[in-house]
Amino acid sequence: QVQLVESGGGSVQAGGSLRLSCAVSGYIDGSYCMAWFRQDPVKQREGVALFSRGSGRTYYADSVKGRFTVSQDSATSTLYLQMDSLKPEDTAMYYCAHRFGGCIWSYEYDYWGQGTQVTVSS
Repeated sequence: QVQLVESGGGSVQAGGSLRLSCAVSGYIDGSYCMAWFRQDPVKQREGVALFSRGSGRTYYADSVKGRFTVSQDSATSTLYLQMDSLKPEDTAMYYCAHRFGGCIWSYEYDYWGQGTQVTVSS
């Protein structure tokens, strides 16, 4: 069993920055993918950034490329999402997710956190 707990959300003005964290507990050894997804009340849940534990590669949605950076602390397995140059359209609930195996953009992840709200005002 894997537990994921997000933190770091909040309210910020456009152009500002936030750093989200996803604390991980449970067995997550081996090759796996951790991801950040987001969802607002209108749109479907969308993948934002992926981190492959096996290869160390990162992947980003076009809408956040160049502004967001995903990383992992190898000692604690905590996943981070550094969000810079935030825009009002980044407003959403952000979720951390985990799956064993490779990274995918669909929702087929085995474990999800409870989410942390990010609100960007213009």
